[in-house]
Amino acid sequence: LVLVRRIKVELDNQLSHRSERVWLFLLRNRAIADYLRSNGYEEAYSTFKKEAEIDMNEEVDKKYAGLLEKKWTSVIRLQKKVMELESKLNEAKEEMTHGGPVGQKRDPKEWIPRPPERYALSGHRAPVTRVIFHPVFSVMVTASEDATIKVWDYEAGDFERTLKGHTDSVQDISFDQTGKLLASCSADMSIKLWDFQGFECIRTMHGHDHNVSSVAIMPNGDHIVSASRDKTIKMWEVATGYCVKTFTGHREWVRMVRPNQDGSLLASCSNDQTVRVWVASSKECKAELREHEHVVECIAWAPDSAHPTILEATGSENKKSGKPGPFLLSGSRDKTIKMWDVSTGMCLMTLVGHDNWVRGVVVHPGGRFIVSCADDKTLRIWDYKNKRCMKTLCAHEHFVTSLDFHKSAPYVVTGSVDQTVKVWECR
Repeated sequence: LVLVRRIKVELDNQLSHRSERVWLFLLRNRAIADYLRSNGYEEAYSTFKKEAEIDMNEEVDKKYAGLLEKKWTSVIRLQKKVMELESKLNEAKEEMTHGGPVGQKRDPKEWIPRPPERYALSGHRAPVTRVIFHPVFSVMVTASEDATIKVWDYEAGDFERTLKGHTDSVQDISFDQTGKLLASCSADMSIKLWDFQGFECIRTMHGHDHNVSSVAIMPNGDHIVSASRDKTIKMWEVATGYCVKTFTGHREWVRMVRPNQDGSLLASCSNDQTVRVWVASSKECKAELREHEHVVECIAWAPDSAHPTILEATGSENKKSGKPGPFLLSGSRDKTIKMWDVSTGMCLMTLVGHDNWVRGVVVHPGGRFIVSCADDKTLRIWDYKNKRCMKTLCAHEHFVTSLDFHKSAPYVVTGSVDQTVKVWECR
């Protein structure tokens, strides 16, 4: 009796599986028939319907309308998910092989951004021009060609607020060291100073004759520097909003200006294909760095933490030539990143690998790596000790315009022409 019951259960299972296969077969054929007819392939529809022995009427047709397209979309969506999971699996295997979170704990100085992104944030209605982290709180700020500045919680991936006031593209933003003040500049030829605690504009400065492309608050918090398409760099007093200095020398649009860590020097880059270093107190041009072959889009000072690795990477000659540095990075439309010793004006290395204009460059807080973004839609991590690209992330669907690396938390943020902001976790 037990044997008979088992045979019955097995037969029922087989019949059930067979019925399911038959049902799926009929479903597929009817979906194909609906697709052929709805797209006007009448002859093919008639032939297929006859050979597949399908009986379709108007009521049945509605049930299968668009079914083939829906199934195809589902397949594509599942394939994308499979590819993401495979990417994560490969990442885990790599970490187990070379040491990392899964196997041996990696030193925070070696943390680098890993795919996929933690958050992809939408809200801007035009390309994102600049992304920066707040120096104290778990928020980041983004600027856009839509004339707005947006504030986000990067840990939760939440939008917080929008700052409005500029009437044209916001080109750059900068915090002071306390995070209480935010400076912004715009193609509307103005510079604005915001109270970041009350989110109010407390001062607007005018003086440039063209698009203001870059702004930075000096380390002492007393002055702001700005760069413009009018070929000048200006220094402004925070307390009064007055322009106290104008630096001239560039022959074309000045793309970016950045002070060094103690504020004694300013670096600037320009469409004239040069990088200049200025003495902030006297307006003297200390160095003109000339090896790029196209517009220089971005610059970044190497922090003190990077100096030992730079000295090791560039050989003993620099160690013997007195006190080396400070060191400066530049990224250009010639697709290269260069490292400079400002004390000698020498180019110490050229990193080649990007396939389009380099738009952003930062030094890893640990001092061992350089991180860059470009119009080739990638984020790249460079081991400058070995002068090679050690990791490439396909970051956005369009040009990557800006990036920032948090000074103490394991996060990188990128902004793009695709109007999104992405937060990447480092490990």
